[in-house]
Amino acid sequence: MSPAQLARKTEVEQHPPELEVAGGIRSGKKPRSDRKVWIDLENSPHVPFFRPIIKELEARGCEVVLTARDCFQVCELADLAGFKYRKIGHHYGKHSLAKVVGLGIRVLQMTPFILRERPAISVSHGSRSSVVLSALLGIPSINIADYEYADHRLTTWLGSAQKKWVMTPEVIPSDIFEKHGTPKDHVLHYPGIKEDVYTPFFLPDPLLKETLGLHPADIVVTIRPPATEAHYHNPESETLLMAVFTLLGAHPEVKTILLPRTPRQEADLRQARPYLFAAGRIVVPKHAVNGLDLIWYSDVVISGGGTMNREAAALGIPVYSLFRGTMGAVDKHLVEMGKLVLLESERDVREKLKLVPRNKTLASAPSQRTTLEAVVNHISAILDRNS
Repeated sequence: MSPAQLARKTEVEQHPPELEVAGGIRSGKKPRSDRKVWIDLENSPHVPFFRPIIKELEARGCEVVLTARDCFQVCELADLAGFKYRKIGHHYGKHSLAKVVGLGIRVLQMTPFILRERPAISVSHGSRSSVVLSALLGIPSINIADYEYADHRLTTWLGSAQKKWVMTPEVIPSDIFEKHGTPKDHVLHYPGIKEDVYTPFFLPDPLLKETLGLHPADIVVTIRPPATEAHYHNPESETLLMAVFTLLGAHPEVKTILLPRTPRQEADLRQARPYLFAAGRIVVPKHAVNGLDLIWYSDVVISGGGTMNREAAALGIPVYSLFRGTMGAVDKHLVEMGKLVLLESERDVREKLKLVPRNKTLASAPSQRTTLEAVVNHISAILDRNS
């Protein structure tokens, strides 16, 4: 029995079709909508990214179905955004075998719900669960990717190539996806970077400063540590983070807001620099906060990953990258534009990192919808093609 047949058997057992009633047969299935879009939220950056996309899709007559993985504060952020979603699965750890097993478990957990919803298309930003399940069930899928060196093999190994698309920023060339088997006309591009989808609509929340206990005299540094459980992690970035903490320790005027990725990472960092935590100079928010608000009220942003760096760059905030993996085209583009500074050594930390206050006046520029509309236009075009 195939995975799809097994999942369908499970679905029928859990949700059997209703019997004949007066007036005809009433099926347990929901009628398939040609405009139903399934979006899977696997990581915290997916929440702000998809928020305006969902709003725009619904304005164009689409029904959006959301699933969310319970890890990295995804569900907390989805609740803050007011999303209605089905919580399915969690994180299974950093080891490759655990990741593979966890992927299989989450796919099986999602299958009954997706069979019941019967979406016309799936859209995700690198959700392996969504890509795999869509391929197994024959659902057309769009995988949005802004880092070309991520493992894209799942997007090509499973399912029909004609039912899968990759959407990526214009600065990333198509050939890397074509090399992995994606047809040229199935590589879609959008202008700008993915953060341009949502940062133009940002308005800062003045209550955040009080919530975090920030004072006017503080130089606020927000730090997102390296993704130590990611397959692309390089231990050099952790060495750089320790060098950053050493520098911060020499500046009592600095208040650091730390956004650990996991409880284990928080515990390790507390153990590494206990005096900074004890003195209240490093603060970990007790609850999920809007990342853009936090970035906006920061004088400096330092991150070992991509999204927070790019959000800061999009908002014009001084930002430094600890990322030591293979640099993608988007980050190279931001470095060339002077919007992102790379910290590649402990000497760079000492000489390049500037801990100074900045002007926090929000520029009154008109909202730009170019990137958002390009992304939604691609989704709409594929829906129209398959309807």
